[in-house]
Amino acid sequence: MLFFLDSAKLDEIEYAIKRWKIDGITTNPRHLANAKMKVEQFIEKIKPLVENTNISVSIEVNPHLNDAESMIEEAQRIASMCENFVIKIPATEAGFEALSVLSKKGVKVNVTLVFNVVQALQAARLGAYYISPFVGWKEERGDYDVDFISNVVRAVKNYGFKSKILIAAVRSARHFTEAALAGADIITASFEVYKRSFENPYSSLGLDIFKDSWDQIQK
Repeated sequence: MLFFLDSAKLDEIEYAIKRWKIDGITTNPRHLANAKMKVEQFIEKIKPLVENTNISVSIEVNPHLNDAESMIEEAQRIASMCENFVIKIPATEAGFEALSVLSKKGVKVNVTLVFNVVQALQAARLGAYYISPFVGWKEERGDYDVDFISNVVRAVKNYGFKSKILIAAVRSARHFTEAALAGADIITASFEVYKRSFENPYSSLGLDIFKDSWDQIQK
C-alpha cells in the first residue's frame, strides 16, 4: 500500500517527504484555502519538490466548472506543467464525460468525491488512474458503511480494471486498517492523522517500562 499526504501546506509536505518517505500528495480547494494559496501558487511551489521523483500530486480542477469541455481544457493545462501531476475530476456526469476524453489523451485522472460502487465502476470503465472513495465524510454524517471500502475494491478488481483505489477523507488508524485489509492500493490522510496513527499509547507505555528496566540494570 502507498501512503499519500492530504495537504497543500508546504512545511507538512516537505516533512512527510523527508521523514516519512511519503509516496504522493493529494490536494483540494479546501486544503489550498487552509494553506492560503491559489492553485497557481501551489503548482509553482510543489513542482520543484516532486520533479524527477515518483511522487504524484493530485490537483483538482476548478469546482465551479460544470461542463466536460471546460474540465478537459483546465485538466490538460495543469497536466502539461509537470508529469507528476494527476488531475482530480469530480464523480459527476460531466466529470465522467471529461474523464473518457482525458484518459484517451494520456492525462492521468483522479476521480474524486466517490461515494458509491457505481461511481467507482464508471470511473474504472472510463480509464481513471486513481479512484478516490471518501470514507470520513460519510462517517461524520452518520452514514458509515463498514463494507464501503471492501465493496469498492472488490467491484473494481473483480473485472481487472487498471485503476488504483485511493482511499480518501481518512480520519483514524481504523480507516487505515480497513483499507489495508480490503486490498486498497493507496490511502491519503492529513498530517495530523498520520502523526496520531504512527504513535500508540501502548508503544509509549512499553517504552517507559523498558526505560525503567534499563535504568535498573545500570545501578
